[in-house]
Amino acid sequence: MDNQISAYERYRKVIYRIGWRVQYKYKKIRTREFPLYNNQSDNGNFTILTENKILVQELLNSLPSQGRNIIYKLYILDMTEKDVARELQISQQGVSKWKRKMIQLLSQTLNS
Repeated sequence: MDNQISAYERYRKVIYRIGWRVQYKYKKIRTREFPLYNNQSDNGNFTILTENKILVQELLNSLPSQGRNIIYKLYILDMTEKDVARELQISQQGVSKWKRKMIQLLSQTLNS
């Protein structure tokens, strides 16, 4: 009986650690890649939210097609860089470089 309890406790601890790691990794990804749209409704003004969405859409349309596609998948569809890289059959480093360039271009567009 004591051997069964110790095996049970050992497996419980292993599963707990795996769950903790998955949860930690998820939180780490969420803080690194923040989506532009949350599906949760804010108590903000509907007009302001709509204008913001239109502005974001206009900014996205001003980007080159490959960059627009990457930014759309990362921030609107809330995909990870790894998932986007796999889908577009490019490296994760390539996705990261495109993302940096497009964010810089968006920043210049907004500041001009």
